[in-house]
Amino acid sequence: MVGFFTLQENEVILSKVAQSFIMNNFLGEQMYYQLIKKSEFDKVRNFEGNWELKMKLFSDMCRFNTLVAVKKAGSGHLGSSFSAMDIVTYLYLNELNILKVGINSEERDIYFSSKGHDVPGLYSLFYAIGILPEEKLLMLRRLNGLDGHPDVRIPGIEACTGSLGMGISKAKGMAWAKKYNGKKGNVYVLTGDGEFQEGQIWESLQSTAHQKITNLTVIMDHNKYQTDMLVKDVNNIEDIVAKVSSFGWHVVRINGHDFNQLKDTFAKLKYINDKPKMIIADTIKGKGISFMEEPFTETISGKTYYRWHSGAPNDESFLKGLDELTASINKVAEELGIDKIEIPENIAEGKISTKFDKEFVTDAFGDALVELARTNEKIIVLDGDLAADCKLRKFEYEFPNRFIENGIAEQDMVSMAGGLARMGLLPIVNSFASFLAARANEQIYNNACEKTKIIYVCHFAGIIPAGPGKSHQSIRDISLFGAIPNVIIIQPCNSFETKKALEYCVNEAKENCVLRLSIGPSPERIELPSDYEFIPGIGTGLTEGKDAIIFAYGPVMLHEALSAYRILRKVNYGLKVVNMPWLNRIDLDWIDSITRNYKSIFVLEDHSTFGGLGERILDALADIHHFQGKKFDIIGLDDYPECGTPLEVLQYHGLDGLSLAKRISGIDNLTLHEESKSYSDSAPQ
Repeated sequence: MVGFFTLQENEVILSKVAQSFIMNNFLGEQMYYQLIKKSEFDKVRNFEGNWELKMKLFSDMCRFNTLVAVKKAGSGHLGSSFSAMDIVTYLYLNELNILKVGINSEERDIYFSSKGHDVPGLYSLFYAIGILPEEKLLMLRRLNGLDGHPDVRIPGIEACTGSLGMGISKAKGMAWAKKYNGKKGNVYVLTGDGEFQEGQIWESLQSTAHQKITNLTVIMDHNKYQTDMLVKDVNNIEDIVAKVSSFGWHVVRINGHDFNQLKDTFAKLKYINDKPKMIIADTIKGKGISFMEEPFTETISGKTYYRWHSGAPNDESFLKGLDELTASINKVAEELGIDKIEIPENIAEGKISTKFDKEFVTDAFGDALVELARTNEKIIVLDGDLAADCKLRKFEYEFPNRFIENGIAEQDMVSMAGGLARMGLLPIVNSFASFLAARANEQIYNNACEKTKIIYVCHFAGIIPAGPGKSHQSIRDISLFGAIPNVIIIQPCNSFETKKALEYCVNEAKENCVLRLSIGPSPERIELPSDYEFIPGIGTGLTEGKDAIIFAYGPVMLHEALSAYRILRKVNYGLKVVNMPWLNRIDLDWIDSITRNYKSIFVLEDHSTFGGLGERILDALADIHHFQGKKFDIIGLDDYPECGTPLEVLQYHGLDGLSLAKRISGIDNLTLHEESKSYSDSAPQ
């Protein structure tokens, strides 16, 4: 099984985040990365030869560079990039006018991807046609490079995307504005097929037709898979042609890899002027590399899975994929009669010393969930198309009749959970924090008004991993949940505390609960005292120090706080680090006793500085009149989070251990010691 790993052989699928982390930090060789040069793309574009072969050659060359960029980044979305590659190649080289009028012209055609997963492929095309320089493409998912999902600060990108379902609505606005402003140019938007499970998609289909917006064409990259499962198995959208047509759209279905069909279809659509238009483009996820096109059948469940939605390949798969693309490029170039394309060699520079001893708190969550469900038949688990990343597979396999896969439809999932709770069951709702907390917030509020109990598990909480970009970095979920009165928010720091937190939510809590979980490997195993107790509103001291106290939560920021403690210890500055998992419940007697002897009080947020733990502690200190003569400082984000590696992003925002030590102590000439190295030296993207 090339490039794919399981927790136990042929048993449980490892999350894509974990795959990427292990494959790029602990396996294989250090690679030397090189791209096919832009001059080679120019040679193809300028060659007078078979049009169809030119398109195929250009597209496969873009696939080659996409694979190199994602491998170097350590993560990204290859499957979607490859399935959409022929479509975007055709569009930019044949339909869109931006190479003639410029990417900033008001008369330009507009194209963007609603799903955003395919952006590594789009970046590769932008490099090939001169919109992006080579050094930028080799900085995918790096600070000051290219964001892991589309962002408008990048030349050529027309819309920020990443949270699914918004694209047609946004494209509709652009198309309406073009007519209003009297400007030429059409609007094209690419969607995913799983994306059609989002409710906003169907709202936008109806309103676009009703508002008679006719200068808009939607293209569905219908590769049949969403994340790692078949769309039809998650939440079937067929018959998609009949459904969209019924909303008043002109719909055609074609082979998205057939350039002649693409050419004929767009030519015919120019004569459709009374309706918005949609192309259902049947594609193959991972198109261009044989083993990336192939799904597999998991032995326990018998279900079909796709292994290349996200993450980067290991060295063996990377080189094998490049070999396939190289062979295809050479073959097509020979058929075309063009001079041989100069293809660089990506080679290994030497073995990396490897050791893997990282802890995933999500593993502990998945195991504890199964254990609790064995004695509590009221537990029902709901998932928003992220079962592998949220470590729900074990539950799904053991309790298939109590597992509900709702697909990419967070609002529907949350309201369904409300109905389950009203009938006396205990729903445990899972998705990424940035999608669950914000998109379904009104539904969560409505459920809470009914005074039932639901457990919301917000995976991928906080700033790290930072590679996917701001659409996935959840820095406002605490404030969104915290505004609802009968909701308790908890973030555990290690596996033991995760198990305790879930047990509390299931067995003891009377209110709605939010369990906030870091999705990547913990930078260190946070050690709790031997007499540790998980008591509502009460945290735990992890170090001793008399000069300042800092409250933090979760494995990422607690590691940075502990790194700051180790740095400051070298200069005889005592920092007391406190693990505070209760993010919106503070025991007043405890906060009084633990802060009484400190003049300097700090709170480190894995969140915005607004609406997080810091403001709760500040309110608690105000309640006990505990301010006089004290310094209080909330450290967190006051802007959008940056995209990049963990080290880059933490340093950029001043949240790494060394930056914290300097800010807390006021000592500028501190240095980083080996024992206090930052999270990010070996962290995932």
